[in-house]
Amino acid sequence: MAADELRARFLRDRVMTASPAQRVVMIYDRLNLDLARAAAAVDDPAEAGAQLAHAMQIVTELHSSLDTAAGGPADNLSSIYAFLIRELIAIRGGQTQRLPAVIEMVTGLREAWATAAEQVVREPASLGAAAGAWVG
Repeated sequence: MAADELRARFLRDRVMTASPAQRVVMIYDRLNLDLARAAAAVDDPAEAGAQLAHAMQIVTELHSSLDTAAGGPADNLSSIYAFLIRELIAIRGGQTQRLPAVIEMVTGLREAWATAAEQVVREPASLGAAAGAWVG
């Protein structure tokens, strides 16, 4: 098997065995990668634009996947994602000075999701019981 095939298989297996929260962390990792590549491509507007376009696709997908009818955290995340989309549009329009703040925000969101994912792994029974209390 070629190295590219092995890498693709490893990544596919990693995603398939990850919990939903771990998958969100992976999505944020890719979003951070896109933003870092855009920041590194300041001398290549086409490349920076391509990276920012992919970042916008990710944020748009995160935004559209929310169940805002549930309210609470989903509403808060919806507002954050809408803000990030507006910022990414402004950055693509030439306001590159806004990129560091977006990177900082996305990094903070990623860390929050990573913490939540770790907590689910460490305390699945207690979290399940707490969730049952809300539904029941």
